Amino acid sequence: METATSSDFGSALAAVGDIDGWLTDAQARRLWDAARGVPPEGQVVEIGSYRGRSTVVLARATRAPVVAIDPHAGNDRGPQEIEGYAAEAETDHEAFFANLERAGVRDRVRHVRRFSSEAHGAVEGEIELLYVDGAHRYGPARDDIRDWGARVKPHGTLLIHDGFSSVGVTLATLRLLLFSRNFRYAGRTGSLLAYRRERAALLPNVLRQLAELPWFARNLLLKLAIVARLRKGEWPY
Repeated sequence: METATSSDFGSALAAVGDIDGWLTDAQARRLWDAARGVPPEGQVVEIGSYRGRSTVVLARATRAPVVAIDPHAGNDRGPQEIEGYAAEAETDHEAFFANLERAGVRDRVRHVRRFSSEAHGAVEGEIELLYVDGAHRYGPARDDIRDWGARVKPHGTLLIHDGFSSVGVTLATLRLLLFSRNFRYAGRTGSLLAYRRERAALLPNVLRQLAELPWFARNLLLKLAIVARLRKGEWPY
């Protein structure tokens, strides 16, 4: 069997082909590329793992330790799935570990089964790569970006899923990062936003983010049409 660190992106993508989740192939590539740049002595932290689609990509891309934070509480499971039940929580938890095992990365991932706001004590040191895909409501998203983002080391990477798509995530991102001089906006792949923790020129940084607002408006219209059953199709990511 190939080791997690010797496999290429194609095999990683094949490994997650049957894993439920909302990470697109192009977004998986961006995760892969970011994780490949993390040195073995670095640290990758993921907030929101669901059934392990993104976790497997990260773990197969790097030799650095990967910490996956997800309470598997049955809530915030996906679009319009804020509330959940104990049975769904255990199903997600069992599927998560089964998927890691099948992908050959079970021993590469440390799972912290806590809400992200309660998990800081379980993670030591600075973070080289932080991937935020937790609860999408404004409050939890704000707390994840603010509190965990503060732990990203200089020149480290912050990736945020469902930016300029989810209302809560987008508002939290704009509130915290639009005028930030400490995080430089590095673009997006679909709704996956990339920031680098480095000094940013304020005006260009602001303008690059504001330029995404028409795409955000387009996503909101698509969601409204899907909810109103005026349009069929996948939730925009």
